[in-house]
Amino acid sequence: MAGFQLKRLGLIMEPEPGNPLEIEGVLNPAGVRGPDGQYYLFPRLVARGNYSRIGIARVKFNKDGDPTGVERLGIALEPKEDYELRPGGGGCEDPRITYGEDLKRYVMTYTALSPKGPRIALALSEDLFHWQRLGLATFCPYEGIEFDGVDDKDASIFPVAIPNSAGQPAMAILHRPLFPGTRPEETVCNPAPRVMDLHRESIWISYCPLSEVDAEPYYLSHFTCHNRLASPVADWERLKIGGGTPPMLCQHGWLVIYHGVCDLAGSSIDKPELRYSAGALVLSLKHPRHIRYRSPEPVLTPESRQERIGAVNNVVFPTAIDRRDDLGLPDRFDVYYGMADNRIGVARLDVPKILPPGAPADRPSSNGSLQIDGRSQTENRADAPITINGGSSSK
Repeated sequence: MAGFQLKRLGLIMEPEPGNPLEIEGVLNPAGVRGPDGQYYLFPRLVARGNYSRIGIARVKFNKDGDPTGVERLGIALEPKEDYELRPGGGGCEDPRITYGEDLKRYVMTYTALSPKGPRIALALSEDLFHWQRLGLATFCPYEGIEFDGVDDKDASIFPVAIPNSAGQPAMAILHRPLFPGTRPEETVCNPAPRVMDLHRESIWISYCPLSEVDAEPYYLSHFTCHNRLASPVADWERLKIGGGTPPMLCQHGWLVIYHGVCDLAGSSIDKPELRYSAGALVLSLKHPRHIRYRSPEPVLTPESRQERIGAVNNVVFPTAIDRRDDLGLPDRFDVYYGMADNRIGVARLDVPKILPPGAPADRPSSNGSLQIDGRSQTENRADAPITINGGSSSK
């Protein structure tokens, strides 16, 4: 394969008939290899009234190693804390899971739907079946920007410590704060080309010093410094970009499949129709705040009927990734994604041996704004390719 492109393998999970916990959808799963080497999904299960739990299921594979379905195993997290409940509802939504090699535990990030809005929450586990909540993530201010008190979601943790802004080892989280006016339903009202506030429309990396995490795991939810990573550049992501799969090591660096939002042709400001697509980022191994590659076009767009029609139409939303070391194929990745906010699909990515030409990586201007016009500069590619020896970065 010459570049980054996802090949669909098919539907992997959909609402179970007669199951009241799934009556409004099964979507946006976390995924990780368990202590037994099996691959587990943690789908968002939506009951009536948009009340969400996080389930757990074991993925089933055929003789060729392709995922074909799941075995449901129960519930991993049920809303019970104040920050997961709101009058008439609440929820634990859209998880991501990483095996933290420094922590020797699994780390789950998920969206807690509280009375104040969606917030990032964290939990730890040794076996994937029993989870210790750490509470809501907190973020120190950055250059006058207040992250706390702002809606935030689609977060994921790096599996190993990475250098923070000062070069010290830290646990790091990718997240995309939803500052007022930056939701796609709001930005669609601005005609293209439009000027963005880079600090408020970007994916961020935030850091928690590893020394504090070693002293007490609860510190893992407190992030003290930050780097802006990426903002919308291409037309297919002009309304919003946000997190997707947790960072996973590939031969070129840290691979992240993220999501971008645009408006469909023919839609109007009065009646906008949005499209969620998936793109690929490769981040520097040594300094992940630097982008080595960014796909110029989406690697997956809503095409099948199952992706175009559902609870929310025209959505592919990547949230889980499995590097196929179990098949002896460290350059092969299975990506699990939400389909129209109603069901779960899986697609395959074979990482190319050489990084192809990529899209511009945005650079902030002097006033902190950027016009989406395709003229940003690209990042350097100083890192050498990485040899993967078959050990998984997510256990």
